[in-house]
Amino acid sequence: MNTPNITLSMENLQHPQNWPQGYRLPAYDVEQVAKQTKETPTWLHMGAGNIFRIFVAGLQHDLLEAGHAQTGIIVYEPYDEGIIPASFSPYDNLTLAVSLLADGNTKKRVIASVADVFYYDIPRLMELVAKPCLQLITFTITEKGYTVPANICASPSTAKAAMEQVTAGLYARFQASAPPMALVTMDNFAENGTVVAKAVEKIATAWHLNGQVPAKFIDYVKAQSFPWTMIDKITPSPSKVVAELLEKEGYQSTKITETQKHTTIASFVNAEAPQYLVIEDAFPNGRPPLEKAGKHSGVFFTDQETVRKADQMKVCACLNPLHTVLGVCGSLLGLPTIAACMQDMRLVALIRHSAKEAMPTVADPGILNPQEFLHEVVTQRFPNPFIPDTPYRINMDNSQKISIRFGETLKARQAKGLDITGLEAIPRFIALWLRFRMGIDDTGTKMELSPDPDLPKAVLPLLELKLGETTCLAAILSDKSIFGVDLYEVGLANKIEELFAQLAEKPGAVGRLLSMWYDT
Repeated sequence: MNTPNITLSMENLQHPQNWPQGYRLPAYDVEQVAKQTKETPTWLHMGAGNIFRIFVAGLQHDLLEAGHAQTGIIVYEPYDEGIIPASFSPYDNLTLAVSLLADGNTKKRVIASVADVFYYDIPRLMELVAKPCLQLITFTITEKGYTVPANICASPSTAKAAMEQVTAGLYARFQASAPPMALVTMDNFAENGTVVAKAVEKIATAWHLNGQVPAKFIDYVKAQSFPWTMIDKITPSPSKVVAELLEKEGYQSTKITETQKHTTIASFVNAEAPQYLVIEDAFPNGRPPLEKAGKHSGVFFTDQETVRKADQMKVCACLNPLHTVLGVCGSLLGLPTIAACMQDMRLVALIRHSAKEAMPTVADPGILNPQEFLHEVVTQRFPNPFIPDTPYRINMDNSQKISIRFGETLKARQAKGLDITGLEAIPRFIALWLRFRMGIDDTGTKMELSPDPDLPKAVLPLLELKLGETTCLAAILSDKSIFGVDLYEVGLANKIEELFAQLAEKPGAVGRLLSMWYDT
């Protein structure tokens, strides 16, 4: 039997018999859905990255197949001009979703819920957001995408930063007298909906003071809903290994591209199968019934307090901090993947100890059991050898994540009156992170550090250090913007200084200390 030779396109969806075995194609009229979506859009998404394409767009795809939705999603990319021409336009806005199972098998389906996609275009964005039928705007633009510039743009028409662009859209909606709707961030950080609300209100206020918008616009901004959320699905960059597997099966649209802004994309997205999305149910203009997306959708609509508990459980204790530990240690030890890190029992012990120190601060959200969630992460999700996730990806922007992933635990322990000075795993990680910031692996070889464009200036001198040299860490360890707390004030700084000196003493010191910690 000849191997099929298929590319991802609307044309080839018309010929299901030509597709390789095991590829699931859309069970609805894709062109009709796209037409209806453009006529009566209900869902706009900002941020055309991989987790959106396989998870969020996948949920709406499921609703369309089940008959619970008639329209898809319009996607707006506010930042990276390289994404659309590389991963949407050549493939008629289709995505091949590849779920990588722990037994080595894969599940493959073509997701067709994206009806249209466009890059930074303020007039078009404003026209779209002004439509009364629009129910929600969702976001996957990473934490830094919600930053309000120090110098806010002069008017809606000159919006540049993502939150300025959103506010410009809301102004058009205000002018059209369209009803309030939901603005839903799906990026993980504490009280994420409130962060969006404060950002757009700050920009709207600046425009009012500038004489560009009336005071009533500020009231209109406040009338929108800003649900809190927690999202979870490990989604590595498209993998060459997965591309080779697809090519052997006859799927030929396997080109992987890295944009100038360091987004790695392809026609396909590879990810783990488990997924969770917890959303505060606050949608004044209606919403898609995502809870009907199937028993494995992982979607929970709930109240704000439950979202807060679920987010804190994942982001501060059961997943994100552990990922960060593995990313830093994996780079220092030269390990190629997170799954490879999980083969090192020293690292498994370190992340278990880290979780143990955070767990007393975790409140059970009820919808997800923290111990069961942690068990799944450590025994099934991280060790999955078929997830091509790398320490390099995990380490991107990690200086901006430490205050949340570890500082929040320190603050919570302090608030609860729990011991801090006796902690072991958290100060060990911080010392390892400082050692990582030297840009030298455990063999003494210079290593490529992941992009971290907002790295605090206090950390930069570490790059100048050689193994065996010492430096004063006071400016770093006292910086609350990095760690969320002053580590001297909470009593951990001296321990971290001693650990860092040992880790930076000579080649092999990282591995030696990890072994010592494991033995004890």
